[in-house]
Amino acid sequence: MADKTLICRDCGSTFTFTEGEQDFYSQKGYSDPVRCPDCRAARKASRSGDYGDSRGGYNSYNSYGGYSYGRSERTMTQVVCANCGKDTEVPFVPRGDRPVYCSDCFSTVGGGRTRSRY
Repeated sequence: MADKTLICRDCGSTFTFTEGEQDFYSQKGYSDPVRCPDCRAARKASRSGDYGDSRGGYNSYNSYGGYSYGRSERTMTQVVCANCGKDTEVPFVPRGDRPVYCSDCFSTVGGGRTRSRY
């Protein structure tokens, strides 16, 4: 199987459909691409919808190397474990109406939840 030169449906430029890509496409059952990589990427971006400008910054880039999709940075809160008394950090602000546990006690206590049987 040799590389193929294809013509993009959108921009009319030629692009190379490599042997490796052909093998991958055939294994997945895909047909040959009709758009060049740039036009495919542009089409994919327009389909996924970048809501960053029109909806208040939902797709903001975060410090973890990705998009946060509306979630704010995780803030850790210093607390004292209700079971063992150890100082610990939790990724939320406790409301005060439930006990807060360190990770060790959380796994042994079960997170303060009781199992319901159906």
